[in-house]
Amino acid sequence: MPKVEIYTAQMCGYCHRALRLLDSKGVEYKQIDVSMSSSLRDEMRSRAGGSRTVPQIFIDGDHIGGSDDLYALERAGNLDPLLAA
Repeated sequence: MPKVEIYTAQMCGYCHRALRLLDSKGVEYKQIDVSMSSSLRDEMRSRAGGSRTVPQIFIDGDHIGGSDDLYALERAGNLDPLLAA
């Protein structure tokens, strides 16, 4: 199973939406809450090519993007193959 990491923040609807999709797939993931940590937020921005919004999602170290990007992969039928790798 691939390593899935998701940077989130408290009270973020898009984060909860992305987590729901991952949960529905039975995916194990590491959730990294950046709400109270500027160093974690800086780490997220660095890994995500400067993106400042949450969530930021990584599968096996590859930047997927945010919630909308995750759902676009799902609609295109491309998410399950990434999660099955």
